[in-house]
Amino acid sequence: MLDTTIGFIGAGNMAGSIIGGLIHRGQAANTVFASDLDSAKLEALAAQTGIGAATNAQIAAQADVIVLAVKPQVMAPVCIDLAESIGDRRPLIVSIAAGITLDALQQWFGDGAALVRCMPNTPALVGSGASGLFANSAVSAEQKEIANGLLAAVGISLWVESEADIDSVTALSGSGPAYFFLLMEAMQESAVNMGLDPETAKALTYQTALGAAQLALASDESTAQLRRNVTSPNGTTERALNHFEAGGLRDLVDGALQAARARSIELAKEI
Repeated sequence: MLDTTIGFIGAGNMAGSIIGGLIHRGQAANTVFASDLDSAKLEALAAQTGIGAATNAQIAAQADVIVLAVKPQVMAPVCIDLAESIGDRRPLIVSIAAGITLDALQQWFGDGAALVRCMPNTPALVGSGASGLFANSAVSAEQKEIANGLLAAVGISLWVESEADIDSVTALSGSGPAYFFLLMEAMQESAVNMGLDPETAKALTYQTALGAAQLALASDESTAQLRRNVTSPNGTTERALNHFEAGGLRDLVDGALQAARARSIELAKEI
């Protein structure tokens, strides 16, 4: 992958984080290019990472991998223009845009295009992302490795079994950080109501969330068992968990994820 030429169409936060991760992992800056309508944003990214600033047409003409990192609403005209510049070449095309299906990409790039659709999430901005990927049949094993390496540069990347699974990934990890932020927000508010000062409540909440995730990652036990491990009979944790269960937390979480998945499907149809 280190000798692969990679072009990013769009130089926003997600593209910038992936580029930064690639450079950190040893990708030569002179093999990475980006384009963006916002010249100031593009110049800032180039100065920060050492990559080359380019036009869409230049990237289409030379990149082995083209990463589509523009807003879904402008994807169609961008892709149609790119397809004209690509001509008979068959680069790997990786879309990180929400709601853009492989059928739509194939319509714009033509039959035989090697396409990967993926859903990263915002923790990729700090190298802790979680991404789901799905490839069409034109993507080779080598190209799948390259796509995996792109997203692995900013966290974990996992292949799913069907494109429909991307909607589930969107509901789980794509939108998931906001669910945890909401819980953390509620915990802080409650702690302040109980008398802790806001900064103490914030620090303890953040570290508790981080510690729980790190403990889960480091353990071979299920989250259910980890929960049982810290729940003493008739103790404070049990009292709190019983309150969550009585309030229907599991059904609430399931309903929320189902709603997010349904909206992901709707957005794809709208776009």
